[in-house]
Amino acid sequence: MKKLYIGLLLSILTTTAFAQFGAGPDYGFRLGLMANPTIGWVKPESGTSNGANLGFSYGLMADFNFTRNYSFSTGLSITTINGKSTEINPSPFYDAVTYPNPTPYDLKYMLQYIEIPLTLKLKTEKIGLIKWYGQFGLSNGFLTSAKEDVSVNEKSIVQDAHVTKNINFYRAGLIIGGGLEYDVARSTSVTTGLTYNNGFTNISSNSNSSVRNHYIAINFGVFF
Repeated sequence: MKKLYIGLLLSILTTTAFAQFGAGPDYGFRLGLMANPTIGWVKPESGTSNGANLGFSYGLMADFNFTRNYSFSTGLSITTINGKSTEINPSPFYDAVTYPNPTPYDLKYMLQYIEIPLTLKLKTEKIGLIKWYGQFGLSNGFLTSAKEDVSVNEKSIVQDAHVTKNINFYRAGLIIGGGLEYDVARSTSVTTGLTYNNGFTNISSNSNSSVRNHYIAINFGVFF
């Protein structure tokens, strides 16, 4: 996974170098840093969501401005998606000998991904020093770490259990968001906004189980 991260980072930096020869600030390439608190939750098909949990996302963001008001927006981030659920007989924790009948288990997911969003960003004309934007596209997540806490009848079974083999490597999500950019210098701007990431692929590697996770991110970033 470290090699994948380094390779993706080098690809973005190489693109940046070539983009310096672009047609100008309205049509060139912009690179920035972002840090986003997240609120995540999970939705199992056999069970219920059991509350939201805080997480965090940080990394690089990039805008390819092909016109003054339209951009292809991507990036590279480390994103944590946490959430709690109550699920019936979850594998591999279900103990059929002790609990022969359908039994609800309380689970807490702590998942970390490398995320590469592929989105279209639509911007308004400048109003003073501010541009408003809307964003829509696809989120691509690649699992780097997976842990779970599991309990049944208020009795803890495992804590911080490494469950990478029980979680699918790839996660796809639909991104919908919006926010604003504020110019603080000729080539520097700060950005803030709100993003909803709706996961639509099953995160469980068990073919008999269907679980999806989602999150809301409060976006903070700086373009240079």
